[in-house]
Amino acid sequence: MPELIELSCVVNFAFYKPILVTCVTAINLSDRNSVANSYLAGLRDVSLQKDRLKFRHYLKKLGQVMAYEISKNFDYTTTKVETPLGESTLGIAQDKLVVIAIMRAALPFYDGVLSVFDEADSGFVGAYRTTDFQTSKSVRTEYIATGNLTDKTVILVDPMLATGKSMLDAIHKLEGYGKPKKWVVLSVIAAPEGVAYLEGNCGDNVTLWCGAIDEKLNEKFYIIPGLGDAGDLAFGEKI
Repeated sequence: MPELIELSCVVNFAFYKPILVTCVTAINLSDRNSVANSYLAGLRDVSLQKDRLKFRHYLKKLGQVMAYEISKNFDYTTTKVETPLGESTLGIAQDKLVVIAIMRAALPFYDGVLSVFDEADSGFVGAYRTTDFQTSKSVRTEYIATGNLTDKTVILVDPMLATGKSMLDAIHKLEGYGKPKKWVVLSVIAAPEGVAYLEGNCGDNVTLWCGAIDEKLNEKFYIIPGLGDAGDLAFGEKI
């Protein structure tokens, strides 16, 4: 068993080589400085958040960066390609991808991921906290649109992982559409409580990638310091 830090399944990603353990593998991109930090800083900045177009743009850019990072862990086969002057050999990813957005906040983030994996299938999940969430901590999933997930690498995209309940509910509902080869969860910001919840309730074929893992949830279950309500910032307040 590798030495673990802070959270029971958060691994140091300094060399971009995640260590697999017998639970959800959580990878924190902020463990190493990269251009992802610039986009994350912009998303957190209250002055930039006044510009919805720029906020959505930064979500999309971060989706592109994270898509590139997760591609390093796909399965590859060696392929020969004919060029005008000879032959080149390189590895080509063999994973059959399905990118699924948990609406509505995920849409710009999802767009960034899909712009990298442009031949992937797509899916959509409508999940939300119930009106009595503060006491019941219940979530509801009322809309799913996806194809067959059997033997696919399913990339679930949601910018904020707070309690983890809506993500777990989405996974359980999506299991009715076939057994994936593996699950990959992408989150811009996660709370340690949400990471721990997925660790305790998901199998070892789930990998969680986070732009950052923040300090905690507050009494209203918002991530601290977080960035606020990503859906409202991207599309306007809802009633």
